[in-house]
Amino acid sequence: MIKFIDKIISEFRTYFTRKATFEWFAVIVIGFIVRSDSMGVTSVIRDLCINECLYSTMINFFHSSAWSVSGIFNAWCHIILKYAPVMRSDDGSVILVGDGTKISKEAKHMPGIKKHHQDSENSGKASYIFGHLFGCIGILATNTDKILCVPLLMTIQDGVKSILAWKNPNERQGSHVVQIIDDACKAASIMGKAILLLDRYFLTVTSLQKISQWNAENPNKQIKLVTKAKSNVTAYEKPEKPSHRGRPRKKGKTVHLKELFSKQELFNDMQVFMYGKQETVRYYAVNLLWKQGLYQELRFVLVQYKGINSILVTTDLSMSPEAVIRMYSHRFNIECTFKTMKQLIGVGCYHFWSKHMPKLNKYGETDTSTLSDKAKAKIHSTLNAIEKYVMICCIATGILQILILTHSSIVSPQTLKYRRTISSSTPTEDVIADYLRRNLFRFVVLCPNLAISRFILAKQSMNDVWSIDMAA
Repeated sequence: MIKFIDKIISEFRTYFTRKATFEWFAVIVIGFIVRSDSMGVTSVIRDLCINECLYSTMINFFHSSAWSVSGIFNAWCHIILKYAPVMRSDDGSVILVGDGTKISKEAKHMPGIKKHHQDSENSGKASYIFGHLFGCIGILATNTDKILCVPLLMTIQDGVKSILAWKNPNERQGSHVVQIIDDACKAASIMGKAILLLDRYFLTVTSLQKISQWNAENPNKQIKLVTKAKSNVTAYEKPEKPSHRGRPRKKGKTVHLKELFSKQELFNDMQVFMYGKQETVRYYAVNLLWKQGLYQELRFVLVQYKGINSILVTTDLSMSPEAVIRMYSHRFNIECTFKTMKQLIGVGCYHFWSKHMPKLNKYGETDTSTLSDKAKAKIHSTLNAIEKYVMICCIATGILQILILTHSSIVSPQTLKYRRTISSSTPTEDVIADYLRRNLFRFVVLCPNLAISRFILAKQSMNDVWSIDMAA
């Protein structure tokens, strides 16, 4: 297992212009996987027994110009295609999943902090929080027992437009919806044609236009959207052929899709494998024009499942209703990935801030108009450090998930964690991380020639190395 991890991390070497920076990258990725707490990056020093004098050097790694998020993202996509059992549809398309998540932060001098509303029914969540809004793109991977969403890229997508415009006026100036689509296009440019799963928040005119533009420019790497519509969605039938002179009509009769659920004679029963078991659903599929002024033809699949009515939508007019329902059932996997990243990897436990950043204004917009060029450069570097930290968390999470799907037999069944009964023979990310945490130093001693072993040992003090040898 440790040799497999070393092979994956070694694939990133060419994307670092300095060897020392790559060594810190390898150490921090391993540290994020095995650390026992999420109290900042100091947890890496504690759990890997790194010399405390190297703390400042490790912090400088996140501000280094020797690597970038875009370069590591490209490498990570190629690594996943090479080592992960990527899930594909019947036509060979990879399955991408996109969504946003909010991380609560109230630091007074941290860039990108903004007031956000949380649309959650969970009583444990506040209605409004201060923090960062991240957009994430993941890819589905599977073995015979489990489907996981491996995170590809995660960036801050709100509250940073003015900061990014200091260096590049065109960088990430679109809305959260547009940026998610842009990130999906970046992934598709590397991985080929894809099916993109999104929730109903992303069914907008701008998202459909972005996807149509991408498909027109990249016929061999097309993106098909599968999403959900609001319950009050309105669509239109195709217009009839005109019987008189004049401009042809763009739409036909208005269809209130919610009213179709009362016409049970239109629905058919079907068996669909979703959420890990065979389920019976009732469905009705129809192709209609959507959105006033756009009038793009979409396939609407009305679904009745356990007393719940849902309206699914896809841009692929030839996709079967069974495929649409099954595909959308996989969208929730990204929520499980967010939980793993927050609770196990500690994606929200970053503490990067800059004294040059104006104090957070909770009642209005933070004024950055009077900043000097030096201050702007420092703030931009801090923002990059946050996104680099989050990118490493994505890689650490992805490595654990690849190990689950490819090396789960190495872990003893007695180490599986469960609440009441064993629901699966495949271990979770927690089990793999715990296994590596308990055996990492033994692996380092047994395989001292591996790159990650040499990097870790080189950054430890002699007393710590002696204690590791005794423990192994």
